[in-house]
Amino acid sequence: EVQLVESGGGLVQAGGSLRLSCAASGLSFDDYAIGWFRQAPGKEREGVACISSSDRKTYAADFVKGRFTISSDNAKNTVYLQMNSLKPEDTAVYYCAAGLVYGRRWHDYDEYAYWGQGTQVTVSS
Repeated sequence: EVQLVESGGGLVQAGGSLRLSCAASGLSFDDYAIGWFRQAPGKEREGVACISSSDRKTYAADFVKGRFTISSDNAKNTVYLQMNSLKPEDTAVYYCAAGLVYGRRWHDYDEYAYWGQGTQVTVSS
């Protein structure tokens, strides 16, 4: 059974950093792209970043470029989201997801088959 478990969320002051982890089991990173999404109260779920299965190419939303970095440790079947220079508007539940998605479709959450339970990130001002 495929399982994704997020960790690393918490409360941090504006300007601070957090590193989120997504530990995957039951799937191979050779086959699945891993994406990070977030959802704030009253807002739509939005794609944050993705790392592809085919060539480990990374993608990121414009609103996090220069601040967030996605990476993977394939030996540990773990994907990370390093978040720097956090802002209050980054406050959301962050989810990792796995799917057979590529290229410009990376941000389409309907394309992801498996989801973690989410981890809360709260950035105070």
